[in-house]
Amino acid sequence: MTGAELIVGLDAGGTKLGVRAEALDGSRVADVALPAEEWSASPAGDAARWLHARIRRVLPEGSTVVALGVGAQGLDTVEHADELGDELGALGYRAAVVNDAQLLVPAAGLRSGIGVIAGTGSIAVGSDASGRTLFAGGWGWVLGDEGGAPAIVREATIAALRADDEGAPDDGLLSGLVRAFGVDAAPALARAVNDDPTPENWGPRAIAVFAAADAGSVLATGVIESAGQSLAALVDRLVARGATGSDVVVAGSVFVHQPRLLAAFTRTLGTTRPALAVVPLSDAPVAGAVELARRLVS
Repeated sequence: MTGAELIVGLDAGGTKLGVRAEALDGSRVADVALPAEEWSASPAGDAARWLHARIRRVLPEGSTVVALGVGAQGLDTVEHADELGDELGALGYRAAVVNDAQLLVPAAGLRSGIGVIAGTGSIAVGSDASGRTLFAGGWGWVLGDEGGAPAIVREATIAALRADDEGAPDDGLLSGLVRAFGVDAAPALARAVNDDPTPENWGPRAIAVFAAADAGSVLATGVIESAGQSLAALVDRLVARGATGSDVVVAGSVFVHQPRLLAAFTRTLGTTRPALAVVPLSDAPVAGAVELARRLVS
């Protein structure tokens, strides 16, 4: 593949960077996931250089990127995406740059619709009839991101500790979180959560919340239902602001691996927006980045 002209898509998320490269005829040249350590969308110049270094790490030596599509966590305004696009342009790339949630609709083979991610964080993105991009959520795990893994752990911990304060018997959520954090009691759980309030500490423990719900915990089930309702509310906000399309494409690690959350989201949306169809993404979101890149040269 030395000297080949390639279409490249990138999906920069909270934990990994997806890189997919195709020849102009559509044949796959590379499709890998790299650790997203130290990824930050700001400042844009540093972000562009970070992406460039990883593109060159993956692509065959001597190949040329004729078009680049980028979806990245942290690009929560059009202006920020444009700034990163300009920085990539300065490095020689012809690039289409969007928030990572905007990859979902093209990755599903659609031209319009709403994309919702529930993974390390949560966000919903759509566009109105004029093509203007609309965002809902994406405030970060401290302020919100309901439906994202860290936020689910945050809300589950609050629910479990409150129930313990009230003298209620443990229904499995508290003990599940205690085990997940490697502590021995409620006070130690509070310290373990508070002393390291990071997505890296909280997020991986979300599996304990879903396991507790599967085992019959009413508290855990309630946390998950609330998360699904909050994600559906993001869609409501976008539709109220004029978002177009009849499909809601969903992706992200929590949606993908935890059917309880997807069921809660779908159930709520079926009540609030019955005309919308929920479409779980069957390909990786990076496919949307490739599609955006192809549109640059079509």
